[in-house]
Amino acid sequence: MTTGRLAGKTAIVTGAARGIGRAVATAFAAEGADLVLVDIGHDLPGVPYPLGSASQLAHTASLCRSHNAAVLAAEADVRDLDALRRAVDAALDRFGRLDVVVNNAGIAAPSGKPVHDIEADEWQLMLDVDVSGAWRMIRLVGAVMSHQRRGSIVNVASTAGLVGYRNFAGYVTAKHALIGLTRAAALDLAPMQVRVNALCPGSVRDDDLLEGRMLAEIARCLDVPVDEHEQTFLAAQPMNALVEASDVAASAVWLACDESRQVTGSVVTVDGGFTAR
Repeated sequence: MTTGRLAGKTAIVTGAARGIGRAVATAFAAEGADLVLVDIGHDLPGVPYPLGSASQLAHTASLCRSHNAAVLAAEADVRDLDALRRAVDAALDRFGRLDVVVNNAGIAAPSGKPVHDIEADEWQLMLDVDVSGAWRMIRLVGAVMSHQRRGSIVNVASTAGLVGYRNFAGYVTAKHALIGLTRAAALDLAPMQVRVNALCPGSVRDDDLLEGRMLAEIARCLDVPVDEHEQTFLAAQPMNALVEASDVAASAVWLACDESRQVTGSVVTVDGGFTAR
């Protein structure tokens, strides 16, 4: 049941074409938010799996509109500051305000090799998308939200931002850095009543309806057979269940709405107890 907790708010969600991004966008729409949905819309050289497509982004927009949300969709690479600026400007032109940003866009690979075998371009690509992409968006919206004297920024990190994983040095470094960015930005923006928090999902089940494939790609990097990967990740879960994208989306709704108005600089884990061990 929805309660309109985001009624009257405008939110930008990056990486919105599928997976967690789609789950967050549709949950926000169901709670009354209007949306600006951002995704790259094409593949990237160096990333060994397909990224969110233009058609998937359009489908997310359609799902949000089914909840009577007003929606703008923008194809933008989070490595491109000018493209992100156009998306933010479009949001302000259309809605006149910007209340929430969810920095969800990210990549999990190139990964699957020890730290001393990572190529310089692979390292840079991971950091440029997973850390600097969020920083670029924060740079653009920080002044807007500070002038409004309100706003909530949610950075989607990972349990990899809290613990290490073998053969994922680039990803682990990027997600640890994203948590550091979250805490620093929270202190910078707190006097202007702008909140910045991080979400750390654990092993999120790939949902066909969301067209997510992150867990399968992580398994591929670890050479885990595709027909065994869910059971492999499940074995490490204290609650004997994989996290659902809807679980992550519900936490994002809470961080976006006024119920969490005194929560900033926090790291919220949605991992079924994985990092409690």
